[in-house]
Amino acid sequence: MTISSSLSAGVSGLAANAHRLATISDNIANSATFGYRRATTDFHSLMMGSGPGRYVAGGVAATSQRLVDESGALSSTSNSTDLAVRGRGFLPVSATAIIGGDDADFRLATTGSFRADEEGYLRTPDGQTLLGWPAGLDGTIGTFPRDTIGGLQPVRVPAGQLSGIPTTEVTLAVNLPATSTQDGAEGLPEELTVEYYDNLGTTQQLGLTFTPSLPAAGGAPTNEWVMQITDGAAGDTLVGEYTLTFEDSREAGGALLSATATLGGDYDPETGAFEIEVAGGPISVNIGAGDVSGGLSQLAALFSPLTISRDGAATGNMTSVEVDPGGFVHAYYDNGASRRIYQVPLVDVPNPNGLETHDGQSYTLTRDSGDMLLWNAGDGPTGDIVGFAREESTVDVASELTQLIQTQRAYSTNAKVIQTVDEMLQETTNLKR
Repeated sequence: MTISSSLSAGVSGLAANAHRLATISDNIANSATFGYRRATTDFHSLMMGSGPGRYVAGGVAATSQRLVDESGALSSTSNSTDLAVRGRGFLPVSATAIIGGDDADFRLATTGSFRADEEGYLRTPDGQTLLGWPAGLDGTIGTFPRDTIGGLQPVRVPAGQLSGIPTTEVTLAVNLPATSTQDGAEGLPEELTVEYYDNLGTTQQLGLTFTPSLPAAGGAPTNEWVMQITDGAAGDTLVGEYTLTFEDSREAGGALLSATATLGGDYDPETGAFEIEVAGGPISVNIGAGDVSGGLSQLAALFSPLTISRDGAATGNMTSVEVDPGGFVHAYYDNGASRRIYQVPLVDVPNPNGLETHDGQSYTLTRDSGDMLLWNAGDGPTGDIVGFAREESTVDVASELTQLIQTQRAYSTNAKVIQTVDEMLQETTNLKR
């Protein structure tokens, strides 16, 4: 009967609004929770066999959904490994510091305050471990599957890690005195020592000797020098010998004309460099190209080492870890060196709202979410990763309070419907035969 259906509709209204009140309460409680994505409740009417001339109330049903595809604002922090995703995508995390073939511990997160634990794993306070692809010793990232978590490993930064970077390039800008190649000059060699770093971060030395070639008596200046290079790491072994010839023309007087190798790699006039083999491996020595300023020159001045530079670094202690927008994890050392140690990809799914929600603002894949795909941060549909930042909650407290008032009024009104039905039933039972 219609009066009974009215009672059922009122009861369903109470249940639906209580359901909505639960989501509102959860949203307000997490309005200051980093990474929280708000939930919404939708009402759906139920129809119960109404026909011409009669109406049976069906009531209302409530369904809730978490809007995972909404993004919150980013707020800056002072921790370099506080991470947030700017745009689409999720950070890959694990509920433990060990991940294997089983996907049970694999989670997705939009933000996290990651700090190294006692074993060096980057973890959040609630135990979620950041995952990434490990880099090789040279900083390159290998080829890993993009549709599974098979290549992902917990990001680990061992405390007290040391690093030394060997020297691979040396640049010289030296002026050789033009008067030393003239008739009557003493022909004394000029010597120079250049430091470099070997494969163990130890400082070694290259010894450079420049010996002028003298002309015959009464002859014109030769403008020629013999450069010899010795390696201190190999007992001062001779590793390079070159005959240097300089210009004396009006247009390019003093510029390097050629460098002919007697021992060592050939001189490349385009780059101004040649390669020598020291104890730890090859080093490229740049002495400059003839048509470019800098490098070796021969002018009427004193022997002058103008610029000596090299790459590499001595052994240093790790001081910090940072993640760049592309997801690459860099370790920085007090010797000025840096090293790429991991790459954190971003996870994308076709339907983020279909993910299953877990504690700690983390999610797992479901059939509704679709299959995942790992992207380099900033590529494809995904956004980038922001360090020194956390994502704020997507909850608008003012909007939630407005909905709270509406829900309270609707709940009270449904309670009034039940009260009215009760009074009508009471009247019915009081009818006299």
